[in-house]
Amino acid sequence: MAAATRAMSVAGQTTSCLLSKRPFTLKQKPHFSNLCFYNQRVVYSSKRLFSCSAIYKPQVQIKEEGLPETLDYRLFFTDNSGKKVSPWHDIPLQIGDGIFNFIVEIPKETSAKMEVATDELYTPIKQDTKKGKLRYYPYNINWNYGLLPQTWEDPSLANAEVDGAFGDNDPVDVVEIGQTQRKIGDVLKVKPLGVLAMVDEGELDWKIVAISLDDPKASLVNDVDDVEKHFPGTLTAIRDWFRDYKIPDGKPANKFGLGNKAANKDYALKVITETNESWAKLVKRSTSAGELSLV
Repeated sequence: MAAATRAMSVAGQTTSCLLSKRPFTLKQKPHFSNLCFYNQRVVYSSKRLFSCSAIYKPQVQIKEEGLPETLDYRLFFTDNSGKKVSPWHDIPLQIGDGIFNFIVEIPKETSAKMEVATDELYTPIKQDTKKGKLRYYPYNINWNYGLLPQTWEDPSLANAEVDGAFGDNDPVDVVEIGQTQRKIGDVLKVKPLGVLAMVDEGELDWKIVAISLDDPKASLVNDVDDVEKHFPGTLTAIRDWFRDYKIPDGKPANKFGLGNKAANKDYALKVITETNESWAKLVKRSTSAGELSLV
């Protein structure tokens, strides 16, 4: 495949970089801090906070294949031309001004355990299985639940602040606390408010607490203390729900680091930054992908 070039204006200078599925090369490599990846293409960025900001406005549609609540069901994402894209890799993480894209996997007040299939081409949303059977939570989840695109919890990295737990090999999870029940595949603009450090069978599984910008209370909550004020009891309820949901299946309760409490917004942004950087290494293939799909 012939390589294409893309020009960007950074700090008043125009820079060209090679867009190719092959390792990239540049005649003159500028001294910028981070790399930004989109569809396995490499773009230089002078921004330090995130490895990949929103370089396009996502206009995606969803396409269902198979029947819901069957083993064959898949919900794919497509662009305007009908081409399949990955909700994990191709939808940008950051919109700007502390706002992020959030992809709904499980609508609130439902129990089917839907998730992005990280090991399948184009990473569609499907219902999780165990021993060939569809998985359900033992009771409804009370919030919209899903993931932050372009993040990855690296299973080779131990987190010294959370008992040395390693990442769970998945994108970062989001618990969206707004009042509206969303649909599977919805892409929402959210702002993070805090984060819980759940440890599930020894693996670190971050839970970002966030709210959709179109929620009536969104302007009132900007940090973890605001959640307790305007959504009293919600943080405790989220922690207890995720602590206990495996107990009916005979498994032990999950544990939580960071003092068993939700950390603040700044800490949540730190988690997002670090896991975005891990994702960037993954798609650059400087970290082993194992069975994960990078398409």
